Amino acid sequence: MNEENFYYLRNSKLSEELSESQCRTLANFIESRDFKEGEVLVKERTVDDHLYVIVSGSLSTVKNFGTAEQVLLNNITAGSLVGELGFMDGTERYASLIAAEPSKVLRLKRGNLESLLDTDPRIVYCVMRAILRQAHQIQYRQSMQQQELTNYIYKQQGRY
Repeated sequence: MNEENFYYLRNSKLSEELSESQCRTLANFIESRDFKEGEVLVKERTVDDHLYVIVSGSLSTVKNFGTAEQVLLNNITAGSLVGELGFMDGTERYASLIAAEPSKVLRLKRGNLESLLDTDPRIVYCVMRAILRQAHQIQYRQSMQQQELTNYIYKQQGRY
């Protein structure tokens, strides 16, 4: 087992509910990778079956990356999980995932996690709960932003 991967995993949101031994088991199925600024992790309109944990640096979701219509949708900082929905359901990415600066990420392949279902289902359960917590945080943040926008428009009567 790679001790560095264990250390990064142990200090991530992904392992909040895992015991040390469970975390060591999961670390055997995770790879770490360094990305240079501007390097593409996943292209828009592709299917990616990886869950990413940002160890250091930050990643950006960018629509139409590399074109004149390029739009930055979000910056995601160290400690966050990324790609959780595609990891779960295998749908195409809406936007590209790009290293906004030099970054280190952990990558967990869906098939690797699924291989633990028979031998360590508790690990799979805890990882899925971590993913659900992340999705819930995103939904909550979006709801708050939508409410703020509604309040702004209502108070300004649609004027800018």
